[in-house]
Amino acid sequence: MDIILNYGLLLLGLIITIVADIYINCSYKKYRQVKSKSGLTGFEVAKKILKKNGLDDIHVVAIKGELTDHYDPKRKVVRLSQSVFDGDSIASVSVAAHEVGHALQDKDNYTFMKIRSALVPAVNFSSKMGYLAVFLGFIFNFLDLALVGIVLLLVILLFQLVTLPVELDASKRAKMQLAELAILDSDEVGQSSSMLMAAAFTYIASLVTTLLEILRLALVVFSRRD
Repeated sequence: MDIILNYGLLLLGLIITIVADIYINCSYKKYRQVKSKSGLTGFEVAKKILKKNGLDDIHVVAIKGELTDHYDPKRKVVRLSQSVFDGDSIASVSVAAHEVGHALQDKDNYTFMKIRSALVPAVNFSSKMGYLAVFLGFIFNFLDLALVGIVLLLVILLFQLVTLPVELDASKRAKMQLAELAILDSDEVGQSSSMLMAAAFTYIASLVTTLLEILRLALVVFSRRD
């Protein structure tokens, strides 16, 4: 029964990850084909929102890759993938506005964003040492070490839990800015909302998958103790 539950949790986590990946990629590709009526590119949208909120000092630059877009709070830079930077689709506009949403959070000292930033060093350590401790604990049957590894993995879960409201709030701010600046009309805002919801689903999926993995590892430890 323990083996069935173990592999069941592993399979469930894998399915959730695959579904989330398919969902965001299909949604992104769908709305990348829909041109925004304003004709503004992701770069122009980002600059327009930043200017409106008194953040002209924040740079917007293009980077390689797809869906690699992010805001760097240390360097005060919004980095957009090339297709988003140059694109004028609903997807490009939405992603650009979302990343600027993080810059607005930074300006407002958004609590969850500050907590997430503070957790980064601990997460970097936990992601490296957590699984190593679990692995060594299982190999040498040192279950206390495995438990230490699981505790370290809980830091990753906490980080993902804090990340969720950060991402949802950034999307909320993005939709508000797109509507207020008339960058998108009401129908387009609805499409943008669908695109951003698909992106949010990936964070929810990551959270659930990590929770299932920690539960699976904990069950293995306790079953070995018995």
